Amino acid sequence: MNNSVSNTARLLGAGLRALLVLTLVTGVLYPLVVTGIAQALFQDKANGSELKADGRVVGSSLIGQAYNLPLKKGQETPEPDLKWFQGRPQNGLGTNSVNTQYKLILSGATNRSGDNKELVQWVKDAKAAVVKDNSTGAYQVKPSQVPADAVTSSGSGLDPNISPQYADIQVHRVAEKNGLSPDQVRKLVDEHTEGRTLGFMGEPRVNVLELNIALKELAAKS
Repeated sequence: MNNSVSNTARLLGAGLRALLVLTLVTGVLYPLVVTGIAQALFQDKANGSELKADGRVVGSSLIGQAYNLPLKKGQETPEPDLKWFQGRPQNGLGTNSVNTQYKLILSGATNRSGDNKELVQWVKDAKAAVVKDNSTGAYQVKPSQVPADAVTSSGSGLDPNISPQYADIQVHRVAEKNGLSPDQVRKLVDEHTEGRTLGFMGEPRVNVLELNIALKELAAKS
C-alpha cells in the first residue's frame, strides 16, 4: 500500500516537473526568442507593417482604407472623397452592417456565383460610378478601360492594393482635384507601382495608402 502511494506521488511529481518545464520552454522562452528574432530582423513586419504620415501612424500597408466624405444626414453609404485615389470596393461580404469600411471584425468574399443577378448589378453600378467619377472635362474614361479590381472586392474585402490600370484611370481626376498636373500624379503612380513578387508571383500592384500619403506630400508642396 505504501509503495503504491509512493509510486503515485513520484509520478505526480514527475508530471508536475514536466508541465513546469514545458510551460517555461513553450510558453515563455520560445515566444521570447521568436519575438526577439522578429524584432531584430523583421521589425517592420512584426509590428504590423505600419505606415506613418505627419509623424504618426496612419495605417498598415497590409490593410485597405476608405477615403470617403463624412456621412450626410439621411445617407447610409458615404460618398467617395474624390481628391484621393480610391481602393477596391469595400463590400467584401456584400451589403451588411459590419464590413462596409474595411472593418477587420469581419472579412470574406460575397460567395455569389458569376451569374448571380445581385452581383451582376453591383458590378454594373460600380462600373458606371467609376466612369462617372473619373471622367473630367479633359479626360473621358471609357467603360472598356475599367479593370476588374475597380468593380469587385477582393476575397477578404480588405485588399490594400489596386492594379496600375485602375490607378491610371484615376490620375486625371486626382490631378484636377488637387491642383496638380496629370504628369505629376502619373509619376507618383509609377514610383509606387510594385512588380510581381520575385518577378513571377502575383500581379503588378499599387498600394493605395502609400500612394495617397505621397500625394498629400506633393499637394502640400504645390
